[in-house]
Amino acid sequence: MKTLKIKASSHEYNVTIGHGIRFRVQELLERSYSSIMIITDEVIESLYLDDIKNTFSDHKMYTYILPSGEAEKSIDNYYKIQTKAIEYGLDRDSLFIALGGGVVGDITGFVAATYMRGIDFIQIPTTVLAHDSSVGGKVAINHELSKNMIGAFYPPKAVIYDIDTLKTLSDAELRSGYAEIIKEAFISDHHFLNELLEINLNDLTSEQLSEHLYKGIKIKADIVEADEKESNVRKYLNLGHTLSHAIESELGYGTITHGEAVAIGIIFALNLSEAKYDTILPVKAYIDWLKINNYPLNISTIKTENILKRMKSDKKSVNQVVQMVLLKDIAQPSIENLSDEFIMEYLTSFLKELKEL
Repeated sequence: MKTLKIKASSHEYNVTIGHGIRFRVQELLERSYSSIMIITDEVIESLYLDDIKNTFSDHKMYTYILPSGEAEKSIDNYYKIQTKAIEYGLDRDSLFIALGGGVVGDITGFVAATYMRGIDFIQIPTTVLAHDSSVGGKVAINHELSKNMIGAFYPPKAVIYDIDTLKTLSDAELRSGYAEIIKEAFISDHHFLNELLEINLNDLTSEQLSEHLYKGIKIKADIVEADEKESNVRKYLNLGHTLSHAIESELGYGTITHGEAVAIGIIFALNLSEAKYDTILPVKAYIDWLKINNYPLNISTIKTENILKRMKSDKKSVNQVVQMVLLKDIAQPSIENLSDEFIMEYLTSFLKELKEL
C-alpha cells in the first residue's frame, strides 16, 4: 500500500493506493459521520457497492444509483441527488462517497460542495481515468454547450484507490485512463513518457499498472499543490483537453470516452507545438502507440467551424480567444493564446488526416 499526502488550501488529505483496500474504508477515514450516502452507477453497483457498505457497521447508510455514462453528469441528476440527500436527512456531519469513475466522482463532489454549502466527501475510484479526476478537487457537471462548465474547486477528505477494482475494466476504459497518464508524462517526465510508449496495454501487468498510477498521481499532486485554483501551472494538465472537450460536446457526451477524445486532442496539440515553436516532438511514436493500443482515431465527420466555436466557449478561453497548452519540448509545457486563423489553418487538415490514420 502506498500513500501520497495532498496539501489543499483548506486541508490535507491522503491518496491511498493498494490491493483490497476497499474492504478497509472505515479505518482509513480520520473521523466518523452521522450518516453516509454512497453515489455510484449501475455497473459498479453490482460489483463493489456491497463491499463498501459492509465496511461500515454503525452508520446510517444510503445509496443513489446513476445510469452509466458521461451524459449522466447533468444538472438533472445533480438535482435528483440533492433531493434524495434532503429526504434522507443528511446533515453537516454526513459524508458523501463517490464510488466509480470520473463521472461519479465529479457529480458527487459538486453535490458535496453545494449541499448545505459544503459537507465532506471521499473518492473511491474504480477506473484508471479517475486517477486524474479524483485528485485535485475539481468537481463539476456538464452543460449541453460545454463540458465541466458548472463546478467548483472542492477537495475530497480522502482518496481510497483499490487497484483490484481495475480488473473489471473494459479495454475502452483502460485506454481512456492511459491517455491521461501519458498526458502527465508529456508535460513532466521524458523517461516516463518513453516507458509508456513501449507499453502494450494488452500485456500490462498489475505491478506496471500500480506504478504508472502512482507516478501519474504524483505528477498531478505536485502540480495541484503549486497551483490549486488553476491560475498558472495547473493549466498544463489541460494538454489535449481543449480539442477533446469540443469533440465530446460536438459528438454528444459518451459517443467516445473522455480519454479517447484526449488522445486525439494530444495529437493536435503536438502538431500545433511543432508549428508554433519549430520543434520536433515524438508525434509518430505517439500515434504508433495509439494504433497498437486500438485507440479510435477516425472520428465521424464533424465541421471545423463547429469545433472552433466550441473551443472558443471552453472555460479556459479568455474573451473568446482559444487558450491551449503546447509543448516547447517534452516536460516543457507552455500556455498560448491562439488566433482563429492559426487554429483553422491546422484543424481542417488535421481532421482530414485523422481519417487516414
